[in-house]
Amino acid sequence: MSNKFCVTLTHAKNDPDKATVAFVVANAAVASNKETMVFLSIEGVRVATPGYADDIAEPGFAPLKDLMSNFAKAGGKIFVCSPCFKRRGLDETKLVTGATIVGGAKLVEFLSDGSPCVSY
Repeated sequence: MSNKFCVTLTHAKNDPDKATVAFVVANAAVASNKETMVFLSIEGVRVATPGYADDIAEPGFAPLKDLMSNFAKAGGKIFVCSPCFKRRGLDETKLVTGATIVGGAKLVEFLSDGSPCVSY
């Protein structure tokens, strides 16, 4: 059984509920001592830019910026799809703490041992 856990996120302000729940689940996984990765693609890459998530707060949940910060502090990894980020004209030199620009091969490598993955 894999000791890894993956969350993929394709949404940002276009669906703040999904963006928030993705990081709630990621925090639960990292708190359970799983090597946890959030893979951001499509619109989800926007949450990797500083300040973007600051005003996303869904009722009943911690604000997204806090969820992301806590996740990074706990050792979670945030991988950001390079082509998706570039397509949106975002600045690769400005990323939130814990975020790294990667290609799709990084996701494949992480999942190659049968790691569970949920998508939002």
